[in-house]
Amino acid sequence: MKKSRWVWMPHAAHFILGYRCQFVLATYVGKYIVSTVGELLNFEKGNDKFETIGYNRLYETMVFEAHKSDLDCCHYVIDVSKEVDMKGYNDAKSAYNGHMKLCNKWSKRK
Repeated sequence: MKKSRWVWMPHAAHFILGYRCQFVLATYVGKYIVSTVGELLNFEKGNDKFETIGYNRLYETMVFEAHKSDLDCCHYVIDVSKEVDMKGYNDAKSAYNGHMKLCNKWSKRK
């Protein structure tokens, strides 16, 4: 799928606590959705550090097979049983670059 046809979605696509993340990217690239989340807010008083998303990482990108949806808010949705790729990061720049790298990789799959 050409980059000009990628669909950028304004929400986290895969993480149950995505509503608490300040960093979210979700991109439909053909048959896949690439979803990146990070900067998970910690609501404990006096704690201004982000929580880890998973083992030893503050950000993660996951790629899932996707399909068209009838939802008004989101025209494509992931199939959570069909995860095909994953990467973890500890800074926003790496997370963004990793998201783009996986978008490029999976947009070329048929």
